[in-house]
Amino acid sequence: MTTPGRGGQARTRLARAAVVDAAAELFAERGYAATTVDAISERSAVPAATVYRLFSSKLGILTALLDAAVSGSEDAVGLTDQPTAQALLHDPDPARQLAGFAALCREVNVRTSPLYRILTGAAASDRDAAALLAERARTRSDGQKQIARSLARAGALRPGLREKDAADVIHALMSPEVFTLLVGDRRWSPQRYETWLADTLKDQLLPR
Repeated sequence: MTTPGRGGQARTRLARAAVVDAAAELFAERGYAATTVDAISERSAVPAATVYRLFSSKLGILTALLDAAVSGSEDAVGLTDQPTAQALLHDPDPARQLAGFAALCREVNVRTSPLYRILTGAAASDRDAAALLAERARTRSDGQKQIARSLARAGALRPGLREKDAADVIHALMSPEVFTLLVGDRRWSPQRYETWLADTLKDQLLPR
């Protein structure tokens, strides 16, 4: 028998899921600026007051969407905290490590690319969205620095390449902008992007 507490938690989860699904549809259809909380409320059949209670704001809904897309689940676990990333950071084979991160980067970008475009568009006219975009870039940079640090500590970087410069290379090559350019604009397949990214990371970071 379901207890009242568990029933309330289940209803909250269902409400959250309905709101984020409705928001994702409306953001894609109308854009971020033209989507209102009232419209999300109407599309999701969740009262506006409940939407605000669950997410605080429209930007809070977009943040939740991004968190879920990055983690690949509703748990919104940070990417570098996920078991796959942690295992890669401790992989003793640097070539295999970089290939693994290229695969992970592909997976995340496939999930997040539509939302990233929405956030980038919103940031052009919304100060809070711009702050969220900058915060996401910092978070991504911090995670990518861990890859450079892992390679540096293993003595795997090519001679003369500093850890800081390696982190800059990783940050640039693994950026969502490069994914959008190659997969979105140039019509590369995600698998081709992954292969290119793995090969380019190895070429730029590891001894030749």
